[in-house]
Amino acid sequence: MPVRESETIPGATPRPARALAAGPDGWRGPLLDHLPPRERRLFHRFGQGPEATVPDLRIHHAFERWAAATPDAVAAEHLGVTISYRELDRQANRLAARLADLGVRAGDAVGVFASRSLPMLVGILATLKAGAAYVPQDVRITPHRQLRQVAATARCRVVLTTAGALDAVPALPGVPRLAVDELMAQPLPPGRHLSAPGTDRPATADDGCYVLFTSGTTGTPNGVTVTHGNVANLLLTAPGNLGIGPGRRVAQLLNVAFDMAAWEILGCLANGGTLLVRDRDLTATAARADVLIATPSVLGRIDPDRCAGVRTVAVAGEPCPRPLADRWAAGRAFYNCCGPTETTIVNTMHRHRPGGPLTIGRPTPNNTVYVLDTDGRPCRIGEAGEMWAGGGCVSAGYLDNDALNAERYAPDPFLGDGRLMFRTRDRGRWTADGELEHLGRTDDQVKVRGFRVELDAVSAVLEAVPGCRAVVTLKLTDRDLVSFVAPAGLDPQRCRDAVAAVLPYYCVPAAVHPLPELPMTGRGKVDRDALRRLALDLRWQWAHIEEAAA
Repeated sequence: MPVRESETIPGATPRPARALAAGPDGWRGPLLDHLPPRERRLFHRFGQGPEATVPDLRIHHAFERWAAATPDAVAAEHLGVTISYRELDRQANRLAARLADLGVRAGDAVGVFASRSLPMLVGILATLKAGAAYVPQDVRITPHRQLRQVAATARCRVVLTTAGALDAVPALPGVPRLAVDELMAQPLPPGRHLSAPGTDRPATADDGCYVLFTSGTTGTPNGVTVTHGNVANLLLTAPGNLGIGPGRRVAQLLNVAFDMAAWEILGCLANGGTLLVRDRDLTATAARADVLIATPSVLGRIDPDRCAGVRTVAVAGEPCPRPLADRWAAGRAFYNCCGPTETTIVNTMHRHRPGGPLTIGRPTPNNTVYVLDTDGRPCRIGEAGEMWAGGGCVSAGYLDNDALNAERYAPDPFLGDGRLMFRTRDRGRWTADGELEHLGRTDDQVKVRGFRVELDAVSAVLEAVPGCRAVVTLKLTDRDLVSFVAPAGLDPQRCRDAVAAVLPYYCVPAAVHPLPELPMTGRGKVDRDALRRLALDLRWQWAHIEEAAA
């Protein structure tokens, strides 16, 4: 039933991981009236993920159970140093008690401004045990000004870091900075810190687990609060748990400020696995792991032939080239996934097999996906529209940004009961067998020479060129597209001819620039801004060469 007007609160916290209610013929409501009965049933069947019981809606409690059940198991390893579940739990308990002494209470935020390390893990778990949400930033690559902005916007009560990074962490009035490694170096008193300290109130499923900052269109990062219930709903149910359990080694490859790092870290420690925290050598860590979670850009830099022991791979964050998916899916479970930070890491997953269709799959448990037209009505099966996400994945909204909350979060007219859905800005359509095809971003459609062009469609053709590992296509001017491909040995004219053979003339890039590797952002995605600057520089250089030749 439709949501009552009194329930339309922008950014209101949803009730995560609750069973999804629908009648035998699917969701009811006037928005479905234009669909024939069969399409209504398919809209329900395809759009609703399976119902699943989530064993614990507070993610650190799942870790604590493993600490009690397998105390001597290795929880994490970094630079040859290991820490057991018992030791990690006690160190986190001690730090949580210290946070409580510093005034941290349930519902607060604590900055974890550190690079990949064991103290980083202690800081994350201690924050959760204290009832607060952690705010991760990598001090190695995040500018000082942005660290200050993040800490202020999230209203961090304390900032956790390491001794070596203390000078890089901005000092804010009334916000203590604490070096976790210095506290860890102090001996643990016998018989103390065996359990988490008491808090003013227990954390609930609706409390924040972490606050992630996404890149805003105005240049100002937007903080997104993701709840314990949101995170547990993905990480503690299949397939989001990725089969992680005792004895499984999970590579921690990604920037802690990227939400997929939470999948690595919390997904491992909440399921009893061993986390391999990498240093500079990406492939060496991946080669020792059983489970890899990465963006396609990061995965493309790892040699699968050196990763014979890897059993499971999950990619998300950007479109995955088919050759990359086919190569890594051979002999192992490979999941192509999709979902923005606001829908808790990913909310659709697809088990890909070499040679099969590469889709983004179906909604994960207790979640929904709706493909809607510009009027907010469900599209028919096979029709393209914008994807909206509902159910347990929908996060608690943007910090101090009611306008953006009102734009991106809306009452869910299909689930009703005060639930919210999120506008992903991704375009998609349902296949006849109920798989979601990702058709790019709504802002990925550009006009060139007066024609509407989907940049991902151009890139998809280039990905099929033999030897091509990675592609990005950008709009350079109102008349021209430009593509960057890797590796450097690809023939630019052959690439342009491949596009010309299957797409209209206005889709053919004015230039194709081969590079050894495409540049990446600190979060492991292709750095489109850097490529755009490079494209403009190259265009300027060629213009001057042609002018001189004339």
